[in-house]
Amino acid sequence: MFHIWWGMLFVAAHFSLFLLCYRLFGRQGIFAWIGFATVIANIQVLKTIEVLGIITTLGNTVYTTIYMATDLLNEKYGPRQAKKAVWFGFFTLIASTIIMQLALRFDPQETDFAQESLETIFGLLPRIAAGSLLAYAVSQLIDVKLFTWIKSRYPHRKQLWMRTIGSTGVSQFLDTLVFCTIAFAGVYTMDVWLQILLTTYGFKLLISVVSTPVLYAARRMEPKEETDT
Repeated sequence: MFHIWWGMLFVAAHFSLFLLCYRLFGRQGIFAWIGFATVIANIQVLKTIEVLGIITTLGNTVYTTIYMATDLLNEKYGPRQAKKAVWFGFFTLIASTIIMQLALRFDPQETDFAQESLETIFGLLPRIAAGSLLAYAVSQLIDVKLFTWIKSRYPHRKQLWMRTIGSTGVSQFLDTLVFCTIAFAGVYTMDVWLQILLTTYGFKLLISVVSTPVLYAARRMEPKEETDT
């Protein structure tokens, strides 16, 4: 029961900080959020957890907020800004991977205590990043296109839920399939790999559904940064 309540708090914290970031910093804040979330998600995904007897990876919540961010940009500022944000996130992931690989090459001082831990986390990052980069680019660009296509057919403001769930449902499955294949194939046995694939997608989809009211709230906001200019 403790883990369920902690998980709910965990998700609520992500959504609250997402809204606060947009409220304070507007469109620029969403770009910053995407840059932050791409890095954090690829660190958290190294940790597997058990939820109600089901094995899944951590990082699903923060990664789902990236889809929320691009959908919000698409909804309020158009597909051009959404695509720009996708490539911005792509760059931040590449840059963080390169910088951390260079940092690991420094010989640690005798009393250093962080090198081993950093190698445990970031030593695996190139494979994780490779899977994430390909999955991210493919799924996010498809998400933007699908969102735009659905919006052209269901443009009413109340139909935002159709646009976001429809586009995210497809793109996140592709993302999960590509990522799990590159990052975890051969690392885990087939049954564990399949369980991670299905549960990761299931949790992402569930979080996407739960996040829909957050998107409605964000769309109603008038960011402080933009109202001050």
